Amino acid sequence: MTRKGPADGDKMETNENGNFTYILRCADGTLYTGWTNDLKKRLDAHNAGQAAKYTRGRTPVELAYAEAHGTKQEAMRREAQIKKLSRKEKEALIQGYQGFPAVWEPPAGTEDGA
Repeated sequence: MTRKGPADGDKMETNENGNFTYILRCADGTLYTGWTNDLKKRLDAHNAGQAAKYTRGRTPVELAYAEAHGTKQEAMRREAQIKKLSRKEKEALIQGYQGFPAVWEPPAGTEDGA
């Protein structure tokens, strides 16, 4: 498992060999856990109401946590582990999360980030 945060300065790979386990914070404050091979596309689908039934009535959702994995199986296994955690344990996991900022906000000084 690898997690990349702001200190890494790397852009997140979104579909080439990328498998991610993620937690979303829904508009009603609930948490949703899933896995994908394209994190940005999946987040967009959740917010468009075209992903999991659970999140359709709870938009907008925001990425609260994500982990990168080498294989689909690893991502799915980690999803199952996280789903078994209590709300308090999930919040602790989220609290230490540093994010994938290059996907969600362009770094300052780049063409897109001004």
